[in-house]
Amino acid sequence: MKDKKQLASQAAALALKYEYDYGCCPQCVLAAVQETVGLITDETIKASHGLSGGGGLTGVGLCGSLVGGILALGAKRGRDRDKFAKGKFIGNFSKANQLSDEFKKKFGGLTCQELQQQFTGKTYDMWNPEEYQAFSDSRGDQCARTAEFVTQWVVERL
Repeated sequence: MKDKKQLASQAAALALKYEYDYGCCPQCVLAAVQETVGLITDETIKASHGLSGGGGLTGVGLCGSLVGGILALGAKRGRDRDKFAKGKFIGNFSKANQLSDEFKKKFGGLTCQELQQQFTGKTYDMWNPEEYQAFSDSRGDQCARTAEFVTQWVVERL
């Protein structure tokens, strides 16, 4: 089996490519994890679709790449349904918190709108086609880089 660093680099490259080619950053992160590590089901990838753009393209929620990473961590470390009564499984919260801290240090925010501001100097109404296109044109490769970073970080720790 490949070592973690090599596997993480491979996964990160896939996430970057998928974000460039297809968009929907949480799906890109999860698909890259699935293809390199396994663990992620097709249903999880499908369910993550609406979490892009801060959740429903609202911009106000967490960056979709970050959400995808937290979902991947939870697939490995999270609490199973039959263990609800056994406590909070704080170790999973701790890893998600570490990822969030590292993400914020690297990109200057956690929410889609915070990142829009960091990447372009303004925020956008993602439901307005002209504004969505303006964001798409202005962000460069920054959203793809969030997917790359998160995937690398997560796979190294799974």
